[in-house]
Amino acid sequence: MDKIKKGLGRGLSSLIGETKIDTDSNQVSITDLVPNKYQPRKIFDENNLEDLTNSIKERGIIQPLIVRKSSDDKSKFEIIAGERRWLAAQRAGIHKVPVVVTEADDLKSLEFAIVENVQRHDLNPLEEAKGYKRLIAEFSYDQEKVSKFIGKSRSYITNALRLLNLPDSVQKLIEDQKLSTGHAKILVGLDNAAFVASKIVEKGFSVRQSENFIKIFKSKIKKKSLKDPNIRDLENKIIEKIGLNVEIKNNKQNKGMLIFHYQDINQLNKIVEIISKYY
Repeated sequence: MDKIKKGLGRGLSSLIGETKIDTDSNQVSITDLVPNKYQPRKIFDENNLEDLTNSIKERGIIQPLIVRKSSDDKSKFEIIAGERRWLAAQRAGIHKVPVVVTEADDLKSLEFAIVENVQRHDLNPLEEAKGYKRLIAEFSYDQEKVSKFIGKSRSYITNALRLLNLPDSVQKLIEDQKLSTGHAKILVGLDNAAFVASKIVEKGFSVRQSENFIKIFKSKIKKKSLKDPNIRDLENKIIEKIGLNVEIKNNKQNKGMLIFHYQDINQLNKIVEIISKYY
């Protein structure tokens, strides 16, 4: 096989070269294959997997899997690209699959897996970011080199990596597809990202609605931070005492308003009861 070429942003074909493969003479048992230890994708969509299984039942596997000799078990082949096809083949009851055997090293194995998944949009944003981080942390890539390799802008790589700074609870919502990539991007850098994320999910906000919610929330926080600390402390004491949200508006002449916020008729009755009892 021709030497594998550097495929900066050009896809799998440029990584494996242009050599034609006789897939009929490169069939291996599915039991002789093991998953790629550098596979960035951890979650396989059940519906897509079922669709692929049905397709394989009807037409077989058209595109061969790319594999290398396993370093852990010399009798096995490690899948570099095509793990979803391997899983679907097992479901379809296929015993042998077509493969292309290459001598890829660990770096090339990770590159193959990232390119295949990114170009097919099979990764969630966190899996994609973790793949880029691994290139940087384990294989001495920098963001510029990752950018050229994937065929994405430098800012795209930077923004992808920033998602890994989100709280674990927010990352879990992204993995569970309760938050989209668009939602995730606007949460990056927020001190209260976990709280805002929970509200977005609870209210079912779109990305645009979420942006507006964050703007309003930031505005309220800013106003609250400008309030006299003594007034803020008094508000907190009243809130702790009666269990209802209270707002004190006080001007320079020490005139203003005391506002009680209630959510239902029971809370309103509680306010009336407190006032009636003491006044």
